[in-house]
Amino acid sequence: MREQARITAVLGPTNTGKTHHAIERMLAHRTGVIGLPLRLLAREVYDRIVEKRGPSVVALVTGEERIVPERTQYWVCTVEAMPLEIGADFVAVDEIQLCADPERGHVFTDRLMNARGLQETLFLGADTMRGAIAALEPRAQFVSRPRLSQLSWAGSKKISRMPPRSAIVGFSVENVYAIAELIRRQKGGCAVVMGALSPRTRNAQVALYQNGDVDYLVATDAIGMGLNLDINHVAFSSTVKFDGRRMRPLIPNELAQIAGRAGRHMNNGTFGVTGEARPLSEEVIDAIENHRFEPVRKLQWRNANLAFGSVDRLIASLEQQTHQEWLTRVRDSDDVLALKALAEMPEIRGTVSAGHEVRLLWDVCRIPDFRGISSNEHAGLLARIFGFLRQGAPVPNDWLATNIARIDRTDGDIDALSKRLAYIRTWTYVAQRKGWTHDESHWRNETRAVEDRLSDALHARLTQRFVDRRTSVLLRRLKQKETLVAEVNDKGEVTVEGEFIGRLEGFRFRQDTSASPDEARTLRQASLQALRPEFHLRADRFYNAPDTEIDFTEQGGLMWGTQAVGKLVAGPEPLRPQVEPFVDEEAGPDVAEKVRRRLQHFIDRKVNALFEPLLKLQQDEALTGLARGFAFRMVESLGVLPREQIAQEVKDLDQDARGALRKHGLRFGQFTIFLPLLLKPAPTRLRLVLWSLAQGLQEFPESPPPGLVTIPNLPDVPREHYILAGYRPAGARAIRIDMLERLADLLRAKDSRAGFEATPDMLSITGMTLEQFADLMQGLGYKAERGERAKIKPMPPAAEAPSTAAEGPAEAAESPAEPAAAEPAAPPAEPSSTAEATIEMENEVFYTFTWAPRPRGNQSRDRGQPRGNRPAREGQGEAPAAQGERREGQGDRPRREGPKGDRPGKPKGKGKPQGKPEGTKTYSARPPRQEKIDPDNPFAVLAALKDRK
Repeated sequence: MREQARITAVLGPTNTGKTHHAIERMLAHRTGVIGLPLRLLAREVYDRIVEKRGPSVVALVTGEERIVPERTQYWVCTVEAMPLEIGADFVAVDEIQLCADPERGHVFTDRLMNARGLQETLFLGADTMRGAIAALEPRAQFVSRPRLSQLSWAGSKKISRMPPRSAIVGFSVENVYAIAELIRRQKGGCAVVMGALSPRTRNAQVALYQNGDVDYLVATDAIGMGLNLDINHVAFSSTVKFDGRRMRPLIPNELAQIAGRAGRHMNNGTFGVTGEARPLSEEVIDAIENHRFEPVRKLQWRNANLAFGSVDRLIASLEQQTHQEWLTRVRDSDDVLALKALAEMPEIRGTVSAGHEVRLLWDVCRIPDFRGISSNEHAGLLARIFGFLRQGAPVPNDWLATNIARIDRTDGDIDALSKRLAYIRTWTYVAQRKGWTHDESHWRNETRAVEDRLSDALHARLTQRFVDRRTSVLLRRLKQKETLVAEVNDKGEVTVEGEFIGRLEGFRFRQDTSASPDEARTLRQASLQALRPEFHLRADRFYNAPDTEIDFTEQGGLMWGTQAVGKLVAGPEPLRPQVEPFVDEEAGPDVAEKVRRRLQHFIDRKVNALFEPLLKLQQDEALTGLARGFAFRMVESLGVLPREQIAQEVKDLDQDARGALRKHGLRFGQFTIFLPLLLKPAPTRLRLVLWSLAQGLQEFPESPPPGLVTIPNLPDVPREHYILAGYRPAGARAIRIDMLERLADLLRAKDSRAGFEATPDMLSITGMTLEQFADLMQGLGYKAERGERAKIKPMPPAAEAPSTAAEGPAEAAESPAEPAAAEPAAPPAEPSSTAEATIEMENEVFYTFTWAPRPRGNQSRDRGQPRGNRPAREGQGEAPAAQGERREGQGDRPRREGPKGDRPGKPKGKGKPQGKPEGTKTYSARPPRQEKIDPDNPFAVLAALKDRK
């Protein structure tokens, strides 16, 4: 029957539908076997047939995978694993031109010469095999299939300019990884396909490309063997490869086999080069485009009739030469080299003699060297396995489990996982051999499960390293013109299609900075499309937000919560600032205008609320003449004006003008003219911002913390900044303006000519120590004389006499300047039945302050005394010019206010003594009086001291 079976060679270039034709022909028969060049392609064809006939009648047999149902009708295999003894009605061998391959060609040649179906045999491949097939099988009929699409040369392209749906081909793992990394940075990612990948990993990677998650594929020449992918362009990164022995250039038909993956079905394709690959010659380009190649003249061959009488005879049969002109003996492959290595081992050469042992040894030597570590290590592993099997027992479970467990780990990088996958393939191959393990089903499932876990982990690492899923997903959505919807969480993080793309700060989008330049363009394009509706929704929410959610910063920024939405800019007047919104141009003019209007409403209301007294002063039309001009000066200075700057204007104001200004809350202080309501923290903060805007400053002064009476007077801070902040520099510190005026009220009651001491009220108002207060007074123009004196500290008596408590206080004496020096020793007191009080003396520091302003030309920035005389105390009215005001140039000493006879320091009427002004030195020559003193009565103590002096 085999002699009468039809033998057909279906020849033609790639993309001619040869494999599809073979599947259809096989399914037309009751049984069939098809041999494919790659495990990956075998899995793809197996899945296609299962879809049509179901898994119960389709078998998959490869070196590391074996799925054989009980009622198998159709066998899908790698060429090496084809079952030739089952007598199938149909037999097909794909990619028959691999008969010329120096590594595996002898297997394909054997199938060409020996594999036959009972009814039909198909050989699929390139037209270069026509002569060889005709010579070795004269009965063969030839069918030519033209290419369904056109293939043309596209020249050299940079990877950055590579069109979508392109495959870049490399011939080493390092080259493939380098190209994939470059594409990820520039294009968002790519899929990686290599022959060493497991079918599971390869299918997952191909799915990334076929589904459109990525637009680029980086692969080895494995894609040239029948993998049907939607590729429009194939680019060679190199035109030389390592064939296992040496680096050699690819011949034209090998280039055509790979380039032919471009342009599937009726779509035209292109091919070219990239990177460091040189452009192809005109002859090679013409051969690829027109599918004209040199015919195959020699097929690789190895004797298939092996002698198993002994190891030497087996080796001799494998080295047998051929006399067929179309055939040439293949070089020693890995299995022959392994056999020769084991044959040299003494424990094998001298003990293996029986035919079944030699056959077993040959079967063990055919275990592929998936690990690729070294030939000696591989030979050692084979010897160990053979040692188990030759004893008639399978490989021990514990030994097999230990080796598999060592591999069953999903941690590590791509290289580590790839090595583990190669190692597990060895044990998968062992588990597929019948009789080599105790429980074949268990170990097949176990090794398959480990391979699946490693495959999934490897796919995840490949995707993580070479695919920017964010960019790829967004590119696919943009390409499909789908509507993108942005989601913004409470932190402002923006996600599109579940991918983080940046942050929305107010109305400005801050793109993720971790993206490469090419990724950034994609992110920008996708984000703007997705955020356009979000900008409008956010603008509506902002426009309706209350003023409590909006605020300004001390540097003129405008905030909506924690997000910057604009800034203040100078307006036509200091009290009429303008706003500049922070809105991306892509949000549109409508959004920008809505944000601007809302910000302008906010700042206008804020100015009107905080500067209401000043605005009313500005708008009061009842003010005329000098009063109106004075009001203009106050508005210009934003409600705080040092008196020395307008001393003449103050003098020129009559009482009616001053009264009209006071109705608006204006206070004429001794040092500053100000509106007290504008010294609160909120108006002060805004005043500094408005003044800085009007002055065009780049960095605005900050307002002091609220509640402080004094702050440090820093030398590098301009005096004007302190005045605007509501403080007046004086000495080492600056004192708040309103507290300074309260201090000035206390100072008016003192005789600044004769001198006075600081009172507790003065220290309390300023919150200073005596030394700090002295420095402050010097900054205000006073002279501070330091002195020491005895401090009176009465000691309680041992027993208090009744008559002592009845005594009234003596007449109050003036405080002595140097009591310790002036007090003579007292004579012994008269004997008494009660103990007299004693007085303990200790020194204390005091300061005497007198008015002593520095010359005008030598006044410093922070210590200058206001020019002109001191004004009358607020609330008592302005003194007439003859009493309350002195003309400019009459001297710097301030004149005491109030009518004559009401000068401070002298008692007003009779009654309780008022005491002499503190600091006045007086001496008394009267001998001290010897009388009992009540220590609890300070007036009595002072009177006693006076009498003694």
